[in-house]
Amino acid sequence: MPDPIRPIPTNLILGFLGVGKTTAILDLLRHKPQGEVWAVLVNEFGEVGIDGALLETEGAVVREIPGGCMCCVAGLPMQIGLNQLIARAKPDRLLIEPTGLGHPSQILDTLTGQYYREVLTLGPVITLVDPRKLDDPRVLDNVQFRDQVAAADILVANKTDLCEDAQIQVFDRWAASLSPAKPQVYHTRHGHLSVGWLDGDAGLPEVTAPHAHHHQHSRAEETPRPSIEENPWQLVTNEGQGHHSIGWRIHPELCLDENSVLAMAMDDRLLRFKAVIHTLDGWRVVNVVDGTVSILPGESRELSRVELITAEALDASEMDQLLRAAAGLTE
Repeated sequence: MPDPIRPIPTNLILGFLGVGKTTAILDLLRHKPQGEVWAVLVNEFGEVGIDGALLETEGAVVREIPGGCMCCVAGLPMQIGLNQLIARAKPDRLLIEPTGLGHPSQILDTLTGQYYREVLTLGPVITLVDPRKLDDPRVLDNVQFRDQVAAADILVANKTDLCEDAQIQVFDRWAASLSPAKPQVYHTRHGHLSVGWLDGDAGLPEVTAPHAHHHQHSRAEETPRPSIEENPWQLVTNEGQGHHSIGWRIHPELCLDENSVLAMAMDDRLLRFKAVIHTLDGWRVVNVVDGTVSILPGESRELSRVELITAEALDASEMDQLLRAAAGLTE
């Protein structure tokens, strides 16, 4: 049981879309000290909350803020979620995973502000980078990416097993050129982070454009979600920060054909596809990013969840028909 007087050690895990933040947090949870309670506040760009469902499999107490950015509405959604999570979990450590399309400045302001000053102690901010993306101007010129890097106390090249040697060398030169210099820079694969990196204090370096974030509001906040029993097939969409999402919440008794779902996931227009679904062969966790497919067996859930993210708007009804066909719901 955490000491009620001792501030809760808290870390932000930052990184651009698809860099492997959830995988990294899952790995940290597997290596947490025995007997400690860890909590995770997770924010997704999409509306259906897949990352939270995955993190719960490692025994963390999870609170989701789906559909946009946790720092919007002057930080109110984040503060409500954070307060509920702390009261529920009374954690020994708190991890916060903002959306990969989010800006860290207002989150850091909230965590270090007067209200949480005696409640939380902010440890090193860890930012994951995929070295393969450093030749893509859409990433390098993105203000969210730049400020996630600027906020980092620890900069980590993830997915190095998928990189060519030249790409890792480019990362090293780029990381060495950053000003101010990063005190700690590491290489890793499969999202492996050392638990020891979480200890210490945040340096709180100045971000490059602290007011660049354009607020967006979640449709989920405006309209309460219907019960999955009342509406067994729920389609939701979101847009902002130059990206679009289409998501589904599906009754668990509706089984999907795995091959049909994978065919849908491999659409080259998609930046990201992730799902926790009940298939004809059991529960599956599906993750597709940059053409790399991961399929793992999953535990039974209260519903299936599917999310896709794109840079350009797709016809939601067209994608919905594809998924309905995978569930055998075509007319």
